[in-house]
Amino acid sequence: MTRIPFRQVDAFADAPFSGNPAAVMLLGEWLPDAQLQAIGQENNLAETAFLVPCADAEVADFELRWFTPAVEVALCGHATLASGHVILGSAAGMDIVRFATRRSGVLTVARADGGGLRMALPALPATDAPGAADRAAITAALGAVPAETWLRGRDHVVAVYEHASEVRALQPDFRALAKLLTGDVLFIATAIGIGDASGAQVVSRVFVPGAGIDEDSVTGSAHAVIAPYWADRLGRADFTAYQASARGGHMGCRLEGDRVVLTGRCVTTIEGEFIL
Repeated sequence: MTRIPFRQVDAFADAPFSGNPAAVMLLGEWLPDAQLQAIGQENNLAETAFLVPCADAEVADFELRWFTPAVEVALCGHATLASGHVILGSAAGMDIVRFATRRSGVLTVARADGGGLRMALPALPATDAPGAADRAAITAALGAVPAETWLRGRDHVVAVYEHASEVRALQPDFRALAKLLTGDVLFIATAIGIGDASGAQVVSRVFVPGAGIDEDSVTGSAHAVIAPYWADRLGRADFTAYQASARGGHMGCRLEGDRVVLTGRCVTTIEGEFIL
């Protein structure tokens, strides 16, 4: 019988039951991938983050992988922030933690001035315009016509709307979205936040039906995609953002060269052991 330390953390949250919940599990060594996926399915959260101490301390402090209930993903912001919250919360003398990932390089989470956490992710700008057929299919699946549509490869779709109210009112056809592009594809609907009740400068929603998550609560990796767009359009490197899911979550965004720095808070809601 194996007992694995378990924390459930609400990321990008000032209080429990908001933000995006993630499980954080610290392992002594990697389990087989099938077991990691089964644990992710058992936890049934948007993401389970698995940490293993890094063998090369010069590279990073921990290796990090993320699993949804259905797949392993290339990048997850909220579960990385949650992992930083767990590690830094148990190490009073540690101000920054480095995570080596398999497909997104080394990510860092640090204590932020004034409390909270500061997380650096790679900037992933969406710069490709879809063809007319793809744009029509995206529009039909999202249920409203965006002012602009952008792609980043085949794993991110950005639909820019004129008003935050349009983003909030979307009722996507999730089955249609899942068929458009296969796999762990983020469909990001976003708009300027003028007049929105959140008070944020940018408002978004994120849909990932191909990864088993119809609507994600708060998605750090999505803001790594849209931060370059909004920094250019707003004419400033930093802005405030709100993800308008049912739970909702605030974050600060700043474009720093080839990195997007997100700031936010976390709240631990469950502590215990996973028995395997």
